[in-house]
Amino acid sequence: MAGASAFPPSRRGAALPPALVRRGWREELRIWWREVDKWLLGLIVLLMGFGTLAVAAASPASADQLSTAEVTLDPFLFLKRHLVFQLLGLALMVGLSFMSRDDARRVGILAFAFMLFLLFLVPFIGVEKNGSRRWLEVGMSLQPSEFLKPGFAIVLAWILSWRLRDPQLPVLAFASALMALIAGLLMMQPNLGETILFGGIWFVMVMLAGVSLSRIAAVAGAGVALLTAAYFLYDNARNRIDAFIGGGTAFDQVDLAYRTLTNGGWTGTGLWLGTRKMNLPEAHTDYIFSVMGEEFGLALCALVVALYCAAVLKALMRLVNEDDLFALLAGTGLVAQFGGQAFMNVLVNLQLFPSKGATLPLISYGGSSMLAVCFALGLLLAITRRNPYLKREGGGLRDLIERKEERA
Repeated sequence: MAGASAFPPSRRGAALPPALVRRGWREELRIWWREVDKWLLGLIVLLMGFGTLAVAAASPASADQLSTAEVTLDPFLFLKRHLVFQLLGLALMVGLSFMSRDDARRVGILAFAFMLFLLFLVPFIGVEKNGSRRWLEVGMSLQPSEFLKPGFAIVLAWILSWRLRDPQLPVLAFASALMALIAGLLMMQPNLGETILFGGIWFVMVMLAGVSLSRIAAVAGAGVALLTAAYFLYDNARNRIDAFIGGGTAFDQVDLAYRTLTNGGWTGTGLWLGTRKMNLPEAHTDYIFSVMGEEFGLALCALVVALYCAAVLKALMRLVNEDDLFALLAGTGLVAQFGGQAFMNVLVNLQLFPSKGATLPLISYGGSSMLAVCFALGLLLAITRRNPYLKREGGGLRDLIERKEERA
């Protein structure tokens, strides 16, 4: 009994004694440090460090391309802005990670509702860039779909977890209708890349929720049919797919990105000594991975990919023994968003995936995208917080799989 009382229960557990409810910030910090996934947090900060280095390399090239005869941009303008947004994102992520699991769910649902409302406004009052209308100007360029992704994972997990209360609820129909609504709004911009990423998040979470394979296959088949229709009905989708096959301006950009990536060999040319990056469009955002390859070498690129893999695996390992279905689904959805966006960006730079205009999480320059990624990771850290002194009652993911096999 003495040992049990030495460690206060998690805020997600039983009711706390009044003395602990009134604890100070030092006690809150101590509990947070005990419960947070320190390895995952460390990997995130390390990736942000590589992001600072990468933007420092790409900033002069992008500043030179965007300068005009009247205005010459500071070569390190994007680096300075990136550092500011990194600090804001880090503060946002750590602040969110202090929340309880219930509060994280509420914040995710509210964020989803607000960003879905903004997504409805984008076709009417959004700003058009490069032929797409995806942004709202609110003192900075805000892309609602970036913040909608973590909210979507939270809401979808909330809906799918209703099956525990009533197995007869049509959760797949609700989840599919939500996915269809978002896909329709994104294709109005048009934004095929984000639509595919949202679809990937939906597919992973529905599969994990234990929905029958026949139903998933039927909905997935409808998705493939809609994607095929998009090729014939939307110029944006057709141009990107055709460019991936070969030919056109988009293909030239991806080809240049690949040649920039491999120009430095295994060890790179050295910081600010790259030459191909000077002709690379969006060097500080979409194609920053190629800039890293030219100046720091393929060895560093391989290390960055390994860090992404380690972050994804560490988060999933944290969820393996989770006994809360909502936490399991929400955490997996957030991991799918983070890992999916990262590897899609890398594959574009390797000419293995059509160009989609997505940033590399935690590394690419971008105020809206940096804050959105940190928002998602803050929710993930909050959801995966765990008191190490409390025993888990269920078998988590393993138990879920066993129950699914028993029902089959």
